[in-house]
Amino acid sequence: MTNHVETLNIYLKQARVNADGADAGAIVIGNEAADLDSMVSAILYGLFASACRASGAPPVIPVVNCPRSDFALRTEAVYLFAALGVDVDALLFIDEIDLEALHRAGRLRLTLVDHNILSAEQEKYANAVEAIIDHHTDAGLYGQANPRGIEPVGSAATLVAEAMLRDRPALIDAGAATLLLGTILLDTVNLDPAAKRVTAKDQEMAARLGEVAGSDADALFATLEAEKFNVSALGTDDLLRKDYKAWDTPSGTYGMSTVLTSLEKWIAKDPGLVAGLDAFLRSRGLACLLAMMAYTDAGGGFRRELAVYVPDPALAAGLTAMLETGDLGLSPIRPGGLTDPEQVMLFTQRNTSISRKKLQPQLHRSFSNQGPG
Repeated sequence: MTNHVETLNIYLKQARVNADGADAGAIVIGNEAADLDSMVSAILYGLFASACRASGAPPVIPVVNCPRSDFALRTEAVYLFAALGVDVDALLFIDEIDLEALHRAGRLRLTLVDHNILSAEQEKYANAVEAIIDHHTDAGLYGQANPRGIEPVGSAATLVAEAMLRDRPALIDAGAATLLLGTILLDTVNLDPAAKRVTAKDQEMAARLGEVAGSDADALFATLEAEKFNVSALGTDDLLRKDYKAWDTPSGTYGMSTVLTSLEKWIAKDPGLVAGLDAFLRSRGLACLLAMMAYTDAGGGFRRELAVYVPDPALAAGLTAMLETGDLGLSPIRPGGLTDPEQVMLFTQRNTSISRKKLQPQLHRSFSNQGPG
């Protein structure tokens, strides 16, 4: 992939400088999931809005709505931005700008892309929402927003592309077109009607972007789909953080991570895995941490494995009994190369239909009933 994004990079570098200026405050921001759609839509709509702004209006600054340290977890974005030459150092992340200070000063003006409901943490900025470009169900909030482009298409990038192609087509070079096209393809499962996400507008924008990008759409989708699940560059903490959820009970908090690799590969990369589990557990004040491995083996078969780390012996015994007598089809394993293997419970999971979503209610009941010792 050799497309470059010179125009976008020039804009991003200037926007980062503008963020420290006295007239900063016009922010384009995606949702807190900060997936590829939110990131690409924010930075390219920012470029578009900047080109369209009236003389003397505040500079438009795109913000990625996650900490910079979390960017590595969005592996498809890491790949695509690197392949196209997007200057990641010039991107502005949520932990690098003080929205609260801008709000207190009365300068904050928000354009929401890829969401139309502010998160609980950011709801305090509701009166600052001035525009919305989104493809989710309209919650009917922020009536002051203008434009209010909320349309049930497959990807917010489709709406961004529509606006740019209509009003500022010169901004879409091959690199920008590839960013938007790749995002639309990923969100619509390569424009597949069977996935029930694609609309006629997604198809139209993808076709027009494809002409500019000059890339093979099928190949682009296949690469991005593979990179989305490519965790080979992630260490233990990142693997656990990438898809992590936690639940509170009166007797303690437990966390569960879905990890897209095998125990064998994980241990080969990090023989001190147990220490990594312990550090993750303690940093989040957990009583219990489970990692559910989900991956495809060399023969193309889907596999699941389970790692259970519980420092409290009584709680560990109760959870083990629940897990082993349940319907997961667990078999204990002791893979080689692991430091301190006796401190963690490792299993193969024969019933691959049991995901985190299905296991969590069982775990919640067990944890609530027993609690840490």
